[in-house]
Amino acid sequence: MQTPIVREPRTSMPAASSSPSSIATELTSASASVVAEYAAAFGALVDAQAFAGESQWLGSLRRGALRRLEEIGFPTTKNEDWHFTNPTPLTWRCFAPDQNVTPGTVTAEQLAPYLFDGDWATVVFVDGRYDAALSRGVETNVSKGTIGSLREAFRDDLKTRMLERLIGGAASYQENAFTALNTAFLQDGVFVHAPSDVTIGRPVHVLHVITADARDRLVSPRTLIVADTHAALTVVESFVSFGETSHFTNAVSEVYLAPGARVRHYKIQREALDAVHVGSTYTHQAQDSNYESFSFAVGASLSRTNISTVLDGPGAHATVNGVYMVAGTQTVDHQTRIEHARENCTSHEVYRGILDGESHGVFNGKVYVRPEAQKTDGKQSNNNLLLSDRAKIDTKPQLEIFADDVKCTHGATIGRLDPTALFYLKSRGVGTERARQLLTYAFAADVLEQITVEPVKARLEELAFERFTA
Repeated sequence: MQTPIVREPRTSMPAASSSPSSIATELTSASASVVAEYAAAFGALVDAQAFAGESQWLGSLRRGALRRLEEIGFPTTKNEDWHFTNPTPLTWRCFAPDQNVTPGTVTAEQLAPYLFDGDWATVVFVDGRYDAALSRGVETNVSKGTIGSLREAFRDDLKTRMLERLIGGAASYQENAFTALNTAFLQDGVFVHAPSDVTIGRPVHVLHVITADARDRLVSPRTLIVADTHAALTVVESFVSFGETSHFTNAVSEVYLAPGARVRHYKIQREALDAVHVGSTYTHQAQDSNYESFSFAVGASLSRTNISTVLDGPGAHATVNGVYMVAGTQTVDHQTRIEHARENCTSHEVYRGILDGESHGVFNGKVYVRPEAQKTDGKQSNNNLLLSDRAKIDTKPQLEIFADDVKCTHGATIGRLDPTALFYLKSRGVGTERARQLLTYAFAADVLEQITVEPVKARLEELAFERFTA
């Protein structure tokens, strides 16, 4: 294995006895220092020819993203979007972004528990690098659809023209430091393309596996999903870890739906409890398109999921749902933004959280309605169940409406298990602990049942049930 070409990462935190103002100053200084370390690592990769052979537009995109990261720096709790989540575990040290390190070894037998029943196309990445031997159903037929490695697509002139037009179009790095970081170190990922009037019959499972060889590493996967006019496809992204290993997964997905297109896009995050994870999804929807998103988050010590979709054509619809279940000292954060940019669009959003131990949950959902987006119908809700006196949730559903002919609702709830329901189950002979487990599972299953891909729904219901009955 080659030695990572970055400086020694920072390992110490500000002293607990420091004043809040001095800690804030020190964190800002540390953030600038870590950005400088990433910039140095970027330069070392260029010098080592790690990006050799890339097209001019991709090199320009990388350098522009790095310059923007140096300008804006990493966020702190002073940033509105990070007010409730301390990003220090992500920004206090430089995770080695060396992309010449050989990925760990993974066998098909190790992957088996993470696969879904049925006929799937499976694209496997190990420590951020595409593994052709473990992947199945990769398709490169331009007329029937493309499923495969983004790195391989960069080598195809026809596909490269599409990539140049789309990568960075929805996922702008101008305001998001982690999107800028991902773009700067973008090297591999998945590319799924359904041409006009084509339905990719087999759902696509993108499996990101992190091994112990990725300890202290930055992994920057990129996903590009394109559905042309009246096309349809399903993509499930899974993030898993083999063993407890400290690493930083910084993933970015871009999804484009042409008029009449249908995309189902699910994300399952179940990484090791030593990991930190940031996943950002940017979606652009044209007229009469239908986008279904689902986020399932149970892993990582700190995880942040950003979901943004723009309904940019009349009749577009978005379903944005999710479930998060954490315990111990985990922190899970979901930030969603649904922008109604045209008239007669609809969006439905339901997120449910279950928190135990000393865990911390954050939900900030915004529905933004432009002045021209008349006849908008937007619904949003966030419901949370606290199983411990020490668990905490910060929830902030938002509506920002600049049109006058709309139907928009939003709400949030925080509570404990219903004592009446507990009493009812106990009066029917169900033990106290078993009654608590069943009610907790039912709280999550109410949203899981809305998943329209049966193998995914069955597996997530199984994972939820195991979590509460183990």
